[in-house]
Amino acid sequence: MTLQIRDNLQDQYSDIYTTRAIEALNHLAPFDAEQKALMEQRTKRRLDRAKNKEYIQFLDPNSKIGRTEITVQDARDGNFTGAVIPHDLQRQWIQGTGPGAKPNASIESSIRNVAYALLSGADGWMFDGEDALGQINTMSLDNQRNLKLAIAKADIFLGAAEQVAKEINQWAVGFLGRETISDWKKQLDFTTKIFRVRGLHLDDRQISLGDEGFSASITDLVLYVVNNCQILQAEGSSIVLYLPKIQTAEEAAYWNDIISTLENHLDLEIGTIKVYVLVEQLEATYQLMEIRAALGPHFVGYNTGRWDYINAVADALAWDERFINPNIESIGMTYGYMRNYEDRVRRAVNTPDKHGNYALWQGGMEPNIPVGSKDGVAASMEKAVAGAVREESEGASGKWVAHWKLGHIVRPVWEKVSKDNQTGRSFPLLTYTAEDAKGLMLLEPAPRTIRGARNLLTVAIQYGNAFEQGFQAAALKPADFFGDDNILYLMEDMATGEIRLSILWEWIHKGAELTEDDEETRLK
Repeated sequence: MTLQIRDNLQDQYSDIYTTRAIEALNHLAPFDAEQKALMEQRTKRRLDRAKNKEYIQFLDPNSKIGRTEITVQDARDGNFTGAVIPHDLQRQWIQGTGPGAKPNASIESSIRNVAYALLSGADGWMFDGEDALGQINTMSLDNQRNLKLAIAKADIFLGAAEQVAKEINQWAVGFLGRETISDWKKQLDFTTKIFRVRGLHLDDRQISLGDEGFSASITDLVLYVVNNCQILQAEGSSIVLYLPKIQTAEEAAYWNDIISTLENHLDLEIGTIKVYVLVEQLEATYQLMEIRAALGPHFVGYNTGRWDYINAVADALAWDERFINPNIESIGMTYGYMRNYEDRVRRAVNTPDKHGNYALWQGGMEPNIPVGSKDGVAASMEKAVAGAVREESEGASGKWVAHWKLGHIVRPVWEKVSKDNQTGRSFPLLTYTAEDAKGLMLLEPAPRTIRGARNLLTVAIQYGNAFEQGFQAAALKPADFFGDDNILYLMEDMATGEIRLSILWEWIHKGAELTEDDEETRLK
């Protein structure tokens, strides 16, 4: 079977669907069937656990990781070859996240997203091809095009960047009392470019293989790497990806196989492409060292997110009537199962491989947007800085921000400490007991309220409205606070809608008891 690109998109996007890219896509096409088989296994595991009312368990230490010759015990002991952290990932105090394109926008307008990212002052920027990128029309291709133009420093991008630099400085003078960009052309080289590919569960909307859909993961990997690797390498920059939604070490090994195959095809040394893994799935938290080992010389670090992980826990335990989440605002990174999840990640990255190499831990998302009343912005930025201080003290080498304005607000937390990263800090080695397993499902007392239900419902509705317009990232807040500029909007993406609907489902189907927590509700 041969790959087919719909309509005349191969001509319209000939700068993306280049001859080299098409050749690489065809070379990796045989992996598509293996990916679909892995997804069938994923679905079966979930259904079997629900049917048999079984919890996720740690792997048998004597077994081998699927697709590898590495035993689970060797992975846990660090008896594998990992990656040396490259120079431009050694210091990633702040990583921004967001797409490199806008829905239904001209290229002159759309490419400004990339300019804001690369002039933000963030150490790295994860250009999102998944949760925050609207999967409408040709947005995935527009995203790839904008990144290629920006990495190549094309005139259309430089023109946008010059204007954006003026706008950022204007904001910075008013908010920070100083300009943040002195030489905008030089500033463009400061931020490490990182790309988040789409997960293994998705097909690409533009490409088919015979009568079947074709892997969005393979598509994104090939188009980004093939179109940009030569310029990135010529500039001395690393080729870096974020891998989302991995559930098992076997899935990580699959990623390792397709990345290595692409490297061989492009005559790149194995391990040239570096990857972070987003820990977004409960099952993955039971296999952290195994995932590291399976990705071998490609793996550089983990990221601990909030929204996707909460949703994954709710989904994995949908069958358990005793597991009912509290109000969404109660489930922070220090709450019950979230605290244990974060702790396992920091211990996993600080376990050395057999050559003494450690990995990075990138902290979670700061979603606040500093736009609102003076008091509201001050209070929210105080919370943002406090969150960064907590993560830094716990061992994170940096954190994520969802808006370019947050970089210069949160970055001083790490500047004050002045350590490039925190690899090799001393934490207890991971253990794999029944109590450890229970801790990853730990609920703690917290309210479930009618106001909390309104939060879930109104934010989910707003997100649905944004999604229908092609925005998979949008500024949202509960309807209770509309008109209150002391409560800031938060930048939220696909996981926002998923988790709020998941918790609403739990409350309805598992019979959650809600308290009446405000006078307005009691009067009604």
